Amino acid sequence: MYGPLAETIRTQRLVLEPLAVHHADEMAPVLDDRRLHRYIGGEPLTRDELRARYAHLVAGPAPFHQEYWLNWIVRRARDRQAVGYVRATVTPAARGFTVTPPSTGSTVRPGPPRRIASVAWVIAMPYQGFGFATEAARVLLDWLLAHGVHDVVATVHPDNRPSAAVAAKLGLRRTGETTGDGEDVWRLPHGTPPT
Repeated sequence: MYGPLAETIRTQRLVLEPLAVHHADEMAPVLDDRRLHRYIGGEPLTRDELRARYAHLVAGPAPFHQEYWLNWIVRRARDRQAVGYVRATVTPAARGFTVTPPSTGSTVRPGPPRRIASVAWVIAMPYQGFGFATEAARVLLDWLLAHGVHDVVATVHPDNRPSAAVAAKLGLRRTGETTGDGEDVWRLPHGTPPT
């Protein structure tokens, strides 16, 4: 493991609970809606398929990958109803540099490697439009930045206007880059905390 473990995170309306394999039992019906997969791809997974997927995610990547996976189930705080999930894959990026001020001789030294997080949020269809995605993703970004992540990116299907709106509300900016499958790359400007 190359980073912090997911921990329970609370907001006024939500609880982000670290993913466990048993969550598949309640999440399978929450995610069982073809409309939800319109932009994220694939099809709804059966309970057994989701259980296998969660077992893989909980196990994490092979150690030589030098990345870590963080996954949370998003619940409403008032009734503990699961409404979706958020996730982050954190990897080391190129080493940064430390510049010593001119008053001390102005030298440039290699700094610690910077961590970059690729984030995503999915809220089930009946719970969309209540600000849950923005609230959950905002607290995720705050948590990541507090745990040593320096750069945050998200990829959003160009036709997924609600998800693009969430990215913009979080302070991410469209970069003009696209992924191999045509999704727009959004990035949190360096040094900018989420709003």
